[in-house]
Amino acid sequence: MGKIVVKDHSGEEHEIEAIEGWRVMEIIREHGFAIEGLCGGACACATCHVTVDPTWSEKLHPPGGEEEAMLDGLPQIEPTSRLSCQLIFSEELNGLSVSLAPAA
Repeated sequence: MGKIVVKDHSGEEHEIEAIEGWRVMEIIREHGFAIEGLCGGACACATCHVTVDPTWSEKLHPPGGEEEAMLDGLPQIEPTSRLSCQLIFSEELNGLSVSLAPAA
């Protein structure tokens, strides 16, 4: 089991336990944070938008075409914006730091 650091909408950081093989969206939601993930991880809604800490963004696989299309439809994104449903937690992501994006 690993850890993810989540910054909530008020700016408070929380260290939560993460299970290898789970989507980062599922992990965040399981811990009770306000992240919708309406499509269940199908990369079809962008309601799981997070911003990844810049120190981690280069360690992640680049977003695919579907993810980029979903992000492009959002009113506000950052250079490190990602859909958390497209990030699968692994040992290499232990300590990953993300911030919940404002609701669209």
